[in-house]
Amino acid sequence: MLLDGKQAVIYGGGGAIGGSVARAFAREGAVVHLAGRTRATLEAVAEDIRSAGGTAYSAVVDALDETSVDRFADSVAAEHGSLDISFDVISSHDVQGTPLAEMSVEDFEAPIHTLVRTMFLTARAAARHMITQGSGVILAFGGNGDPVRDYCIGGFQIALQAAESLQRQLASELGKHGIRVISLQTGGIAESIPADVDGRDALVESLTSKTLLGRCATLEDVGNVACFAASDKAKSITATALNITCGAII
Repeated sequence: MLLDGKQAVIYGGGGAIGGSVARAFAREGAVVHLAGRTRATLEAVAEDIRSAGGTAYSAVVDALDETSVDRFADSVAAEHGSLDISFDVISSHDVQGTPLAEMSVEDFEAPIHTLVRTMFLTARAAARHMITQGSGVILAFGGNGDPVRDYCIGGFQIALQAAESLQRQLASELGKHGIRVISLQTGGIAESIPADVDGRDALVESLTSKTLLGRCATLEDVGNVACFAASDKAKSITATALNITCGAII
């Protein structure tokens, strides 16, 4: 198993992406700690993992709240002996479909504030324990991409690029402690778009049409790549984005 015995924290673990990553981590032997705001969705994922023979815990944590994040990370490390993997996959609260010229400041700022703040808080909390251990992996979504044409994406891509910059800075400071920082760049995961989103079919088509493989990354793809990135098989990889865009970005 790639992650046998590792203690893995996933913020946003009750969501579609976070849940898929959590199941993949557990399948590879990690003890999974799910964090998020909604107990019911976290427990649903945790129960899936337990029923498949894995080990999972859940906790209500607000990833935007400094005290909540610090207490959670401290409790994982204290109760389980280490904190080996930290993955921030919370919702960015982005507003899409509205042109920037018509968007409110609040809607524009929401994903930037959310992704950068949660990335900083969760990474900092994990890093404090990983420095003591002399090892660890911090994961998040990010990556630099071209502006999206023919679709209004609001502040989302800007937020991803800001998060990518933060991750590289973290990698440069934490590398000497044996800590790796990696982002996953997906180009959009069609499966994660709710069925009731207006214009969903057109959005999925716009994501798919730009790929070389004729498809988007799946939730399973994300889980598999996250497992690899967090494992010792990728121990030479840090300060970069793993491109799993199916060729949308070359």
